[in-house]
Amino acid sequence: LIQQDPVVSRVKLIAEPWDVGEGGYQVGNFPPLWSEWNGKFRDCVRDYWRGEGQTLAEFASRITGSSDLYEWGGRQPAASINFVTAHDGFTLADLVSYNEKHNEANGEDNNDGESNNRSWNHGAEGPTDDQGINELRCRQQRNFLATLFLSAGVPMLVGGDEIGRTQHGNNNGYAQDNEISWVNWDLLRDNAELHAFVRRLIRLRQEQPVLRRRRWFQGRALHGEGVSDIAWFRPDGDAMSSEDWEQGFARAVAVFLNGGQITESDERGEPIVGDTLLLQFNAHDGPLDFTLPSEDFADVWMLELDTADPSLTGQAMRHYLGGSTQTVAARSVRVLRHALGA
Repeated sequence: LIQQDPVVSRVKLIAEPWDVGEGGYQVGNFPPLWSEWNGKFRDCVRDYWRGEGQTLAEFASRITGSSDLYEWGGRQPAASINFVTAHDGFTLADLVSYNEKHNEANGEDNNDGESNNRSWNHGAEGPTDDQGINELRCRQQRNFLATLFLSAGVPMLVGGDEIGRTQHGNNNGYAQDNEISWVNWDLLRDNAELHAFVRRLIRLRQEQPVLRRRRWFQGRALHGEGVSDIAWFRPDGDAMSSEDWEQGFARAVAVFLNGGQITESDERGEPIVGDTLLLQFNAHDGPLDFTLPSEDFADVWMLELDTADPSLTGQAMRHYLGGSTQTVAARSVRVLRHALGA
């Protein structure tokens, strides 16, 4: 009925996928024209960054638009509304600071709210003076945000996460009209680095059309020439095999996104062409050496983003040759760019 309505059918239809049919919550089962909050993206990304095994294959599917959920019904990547946090549940700052919910203030003996949050406090429950824990929590927030904005689909950012808003472990604060649920704008000053990092992510997404594809990746060279529109690499630079995806301990991968093979047109009918990107994900608890793809993919790469060094102040050399090897810090994301014509 909504799809047939002459007015409502022309707006953007986004579902939090409840009540699509018997059984209630069913991600991926809404009909064409609808986009959906992708709860499987949230769960997988949370598990990946807290170091759970057997997540790499699903992680690859989630960051490329979740075709397993939406392509079968004729929908495109925009059907996936990607998110890590939402209006209920932990805020992003709390997601990396608490193992358990702390809802005592709600008056229900801490029985309300979700108990399975896929969160990790990184060594201390709640606020701590441990510098190492706090630094890792900050990096993990950047990892979640980078994954969100680098993924195919539509990113959904909760207001306040960009400045570290906390509900002090309360994951069901909808009825709290007080400091638990209010936005403390002093956090904008206290978390200026995080706020600046989010602005950089948004700008990167706006500037790089390969991150905003409207169609699915094909995984092959298009038009019979050049390299694939997408390719996956192990840290040693070799292409991922089917066996590599099945390794439960594997938590690192590099993703090649070809900005010259987008095969979409702009509003004037002109081909959309952008820079080529290489995304390096390392969820291991130690640094890993990543070898860049051979010069067949790109001769020179420029480092654009590093969640372990958000200001890139520690990068002595930001240009790297194809086939060279660099160290990617533990639990971090890096983005390298090959400019068209470089």
